[in-house]
Amino acid sequence: MASTSDIRNGMIIEWKNGIYEFIEFLHVKPGKGNTFVRSKLRNVRTGQIIDNSFRINETFNEIRIEKSKKEYLYRDGEFYVLMDLENYEMMNVHADVMEKYAKFLKENMQVTIKTTPTGEIIDLELPVYVIQEIAECEPNIKGNTASGSGKVAITDTGLRVMVPFFVEQGQKVKIDTRNGEYIERA
Repeated sequence: MASTSDIRNGMIIEWKNGIYEFIEFLHVKPGKGNTFVRSKLRNVRTGQIIDNSFRINETFNEIRIEKSKKEYLYRDGEFYVLMDLENYEMMNVHADVMEKYAKFLKENMQVTIKTTPTGEIIDLELPVYVIQEIAECEPNIKGNTASGSGKVAITDTGLRVMVPFFVEQGQKVKIDTRNGEYIERA
């Protein structure tokens, strides 16, 4: 059992029939009344962010998250096939878990899987940057510059990204996986 004095950013707890991660917190000691902890929590399963205040003596279950490195191999129907890099075991992960990361995944990409002690996959960490090839975009028109707005391009994995006008079909680009934005040509 953990208490409010144990709270730290990134701590994952079991609370209100869900699994939540502390994004930020603040111990508040008003001039009048009891001390409390104001916090922002992210539901690990849904991604929903909520604000909550905990009384100073409140307790909850802290969950230890296990991380393991895997290599994404291929998609097989409703499942994504991953291979453990230590013992070469294959693992099938349902598409519902991988849905928000699917447009960034390329074959043979290394990812980190976060699991609960019961074996439930709660999150996936991708590399910060991925390199993808532009499959579709408008052609470059003479006179367009690197400044200003851009154009919409679709990568080989189906990701829609805003790119500068000078980027053309068939070029490889570097994309930030945290926000899905174009960084540079690769």
